[in-house]
Amino acid sequence: MNRNKDDGRENPANGGIEWHAGDMPYSTAFGDHFYSLADGRAECDYVFLKGNGLPERWQEQKRFTIAELGFGTGLNFCETWRQWSTRWPADGQLRFVSFEKYPLSGCEIGRALDAWPELAGFSRSLVAHWPEEAPASVRIDFSDDIALELHVGDALPCLAPWADTADAWFLDGFAPARNPDMWSETLMREVFNHTAPGGSFATYTAAGWVRRNLESAGFIVEKKKGHAGKRDMSVGRRAS
Repeated sequence: MNRNKDDGRENPANGGIEWHAGDMPYSTAFGDHFYSLADGRAECDYVFLKGNGLPERWQEQKRFTIAELGFGTGLNFCETWRQWSTRWPADGQLRFVSFEKYPLSGCEIGRALDAWPELAGFSRSLVAHWPEEAPASVRIDFSDDIALELHVGDALPCLAPWADTADAWFLDGFAPARNPDMWSETLMREVFNHTAPGGSFATYTAAGWVRRNLESAGFIVEKKKGHAGKRDMSVGRRAS
């Protein structure tokens, strides 16, 4: 059970969080860190953005939806927003949709993201708009060109009724061995069903059973060199 650094209150709603090596968030519920110990922001750029062909695809498709399994600290969202702000196409609109079972508090998000001065403006805005108590679903419009949608709860029952599709997926649940439900064949089928034709996914893991679940769902799956010495990662596309 976590105690918030700022006020000492317990916060069981986040599933349990500890702070390692200063401000490195660690989930006690899943026994895993929230992002790469090497550099979480660099991992986001390498795995999720470049793995999905971003930001180049934004120039080809001005209205773009990214969906994510596992919002965590909001690091992927803030780094995506930072890159969007430098490569934003005229009249472009980016919608970032994330599914998260245990949302952190605004204070916890701010503490984790303080590690990257490059994200300061974006993380401050995220924290300023963050609800004090996360509802089942919330949409935050930061400007005319970028919006965040957060769906709170188990991924499968949250994703199944979602009425839209994503152009790119960030599959960023905790390690498959520690959080197998987030990588199940049933959930990967829902990810496929909620992917636009020609849409893509990227993930840091190359676990064989995860790749097989993605292939069984209908994705064309490819292994690529992983981030920061990690041997492999996975990317893929929905052909139709």
